[in-house]
Amino acid sequence: MLERDVEKHLVKQVAKLGGKAYKWSSPANRAVPDRICCLPQSRIKLVECKATGKEPTPLQWKVIKSLRDLDHEVFVVDTKEKVNILIEVWKEELK
Repeated sequence: MLERDVEKHLVKQVAKLGGKAYKWSSPANRAVPDRICCLPQSRIKLVECKATGKEPTPLQWKVIKSLRDLDHEVFVVDTKEKVNILIEVWKEELK
């Protein structure tokens, strides 16, 4: 599965939760996660989407670690199924 397909699925599923999944691009920091997911109840989740079987680059892992060190939740998904699992977890958090 292509990265764009995983990303489109994420955007649709976040919208079903009542949230927005904004594309994150930061020209000065090119390895930031793909999406900033703004969920109800002021919850923010960061998501890196990859093609099935692909891993983030070493630079992306470095950025993910630095964001996690700041207590931000950063997730990596490479299939629609993983997106669905993530959405189910978020649904539980929003109850």
